Amino acid sequence: MDRFLWMTCFARAVETGSFSAAGRDLGLGQPNVSRYVAGLEEHLQTRLLHRSTRKLTLTPEGERYYADIRRILDAVDESESSFRQTVDPSGLLRVACPTALAHAFVLPHVPAFLERHPRLTLDLQISDRYVNLVDEGTELAIRIGNLEDSALRARRVGSYERVFVASEDYLARRGVPQTPDDLRDHDCVIYTLLSSGATWRLRDVDIPVSGRLRVNSPDAVRAAVIAGLGVGHGPAWLFDEGLKSGRLKFILTGWSPPAVPVQMVYVANRLMPTRAIVFMDFIADVFSKIPALSATTAAPQPGG
Repeated sequence: MDRFLWMTCFARAVETGSFSAAGRDLGLGQPNVSRYVAGLEEHLQTRLLHRSTRKLTLTPEGERYYADIRRILDAVDESESSFRQTVDPSGLLRVACPTALAHAFVLPHVPAFLERHPRLTLDLQISDRYVNLVDEGTELAIRIGNLEDSALRARRVGSYERVFVASEDYLARRGVPQTPDDLRDHDCVIYTLLSSGATWRLRDVDIPVSGRLRVNSPDAVRAAVIAGLGVGHGPAWLFDEGLKSGRLKFILTGWSPPAVPVQMVYVANRLMPTRAIVFMDFIADVFSKIPALSATTAAPQPGG
């Protein structure tokens, strides 16, 4: 029994989505890959994959087992790579990324990354929910804000200022807030996944806000603010189109909070595979060339 071969077949079946593709990739053929994965399931006394005529899907047990053996296979690859001149990253890389950041700054550069690394498969998990890297088998996450989890490490890849905006129509109806306390008397569009909840952090002061609309999407915040439903708070790049068109206006420009870091985070005590390292390097290089992710250019100055 060659358990290492069985694990390799299982991992490639997960990463390619079929026994046939895994068989071609490994030069073993579909029947052998299917037989080896079945042998692995029999050895473990548990089902790892749901099989259908169209695709393979992981069972909950398969998800956990894949995350574990992927680390084992990566450790072997990393050890062997020390004897090679060059290493071509391969395998499946899972990266979690916030929705607005993914659409604005990550997805446009994915084609170039995949072209550079043809043996690598990228599973970009676009969501604003918190992804537990330790338990969910995700190798990297792009996070906004300071790192609080001691089990993780972070590499800073950018930063931006958070700003306050409202539409011209809204300001004409309700007036222009002059101080943070004025927000208490305004309708604010609440982003429910903000770590501080319905409290907006300004420079040197936190203000509880309220409003008639609460949403769980940054894009929905932008749309609501443009529609005149209230004051919005978020990164300047989120409101860029409305600001350039004149439909939105900056407010409270002297009260912007400190810059928010954008970081790549990973599990501290886990071996970093080459595919994760090259992705971090790629994103760091891409973000370094984007003015909106440099805090010195993202926010207006008082009176701007």
